[in-house]
Amino acid sequence: MKVKVNGSEMDVKAKTIAELLQELEINPQRVVVEVNLEIIKRERFSDYKIKDGDSIEIVNFVGGG
Repeated sequence: MKVKVNGSEMDVKAKTIAELLQELEINPQRVVVEVNLEIIKRERFSDYKIKDGDSIEIVNFVGGG
């Protein structure tokens, strides 16, 4: 399916946010995910179904000092 991730169109096999993060090798504990301008709570990542054409923004937390 085709989705837009952080502004870039991608073909993905994932069906949920959790699967997408795994496919992209992103630690789900270190990101906030927004789908079509809606922030998705982390506890919903494994059951939130993504659809063809969704616009997904993945924001990484960066530590530092």
